[in-house]
Amino acid sequence: MQQNLLDFDAQKMAAWFATQGEKPFRARQVLRWVHKSGEADFDAMSDLALTLRGKLKENACVQVPKVMREELSDDGTRKWLLDVGTGNAVETVFIPESDRGTLCVSTQAGCALDCAFCSTGKQGFNRNLSVAEIIGQLWWANHQLGKNAEGNWPISNVVMMGMGEPLLNFDNTVSALHLMLDDNAYGLSRRRVTVSTSGIVPAMDRLREECTVALAVSLHAPNDKLRDQLVPINQKYPLKELLAACQRYLEKAPRDFITFEYVMLEGVNDSEQQARELVKLVRDVPCKFNLIPFNPFPQTHYKRSRPDAIQCFRDVLMQADIVTTTRKTRGDDIAAACGQLAGQVQDKTKRTMQRSVGIV
Repeated sequence: MQQNLLDFDAQKMAAWFATQGEKPFRARQVLRWVHKSGEADFDAMSDLALTLRGKLKENACVQVPKVMREELSDDGTRKWLLDVGTGNAVETVFIPESDRGTLCVSTQAGCALDCAFCSTGKQGFNRNLSVAEIIGQLWWANHQLGKNAEGNWPISNVVMMGMGEPLLNFDNTVSALHLMLDDNAYGLSRRRVTVSTSGIVPAMDRLREECTVALAVSLHAPNDKLRDQLVPINQKYPLKELLAACQRYLEKAPRDFITFEYVMLEGVNDSEQQARELVKLVRDVPCKFNLIPFNPFPQTHYKRSRPDAIQCFRDVLMQADIVTTTRKTRGDDIAAACGQLAGQVQDKTKRTMQRSVGIV
């Protein structure tokens, strides 16, 4: 069986090359070809010995998930539906802006956390994605978008905010992060790679020690009672523990603040009083807020907060000297907006079982 080289970060690539009787610098060469140049054809890797190219053709491959569908939004947002086998698919979204190109990457087929306002959570959980399936989304998107006039790939930022909870697929997520940051691969800045989590506290501490990147936390409520309903993992890691983990993370983080994501739900979490409660909650954590107008999906009873309510909520936070932005809705005409990713993933795992045995 051929080894998919997309499954290897630099350390694992060197270890595999050693089993093939090859020196570490050969692993670095191939890493650059595969990721920096985006090359999948070993014959095109011109600085490799012919014997090594032959060995690679026999024993290795560069294989990304098959694209089932591509959609283009009126605002330029692109969404790809990728086949990850056994009747499952994940979605990847590219968001172009004037000063950056951001790729939103999935880390799981489905999600076990069942956040009340998220369509992905409603489909249940199937499995973790492999390193190749995670980094393959970046590899594929670069290929589809092509290099610009200066010969650079168009993706400058990566956010792990697609389908799934990244920190519940910790090892594969971190290996993919290492590739994104590696100068022999994608060479992205730690400040331009963001992991979004619903608050898996032990994994946040592990990430702090193993691979610090920018961190976004899905907060969505100013108190435990409401957050228990909206983000059920809060019942295991309540706000006091979560905010303490945020403070610990900042000791080594590439940015001096945590981004708190807050979906705006009409009549649920969007009152002026709740905004003031939120100010008190986060007063000891250097942070900025990203307010996200709720993006509806079928069978949900939630509604998007009114623009004036969002503005009032934002004003309260800003008056408390908390930097606050309201996320511009992108790609909602192709269901690529925040909270809408669902794909065609079937729920093959009992969510109650996942909570009892699968969550750290």
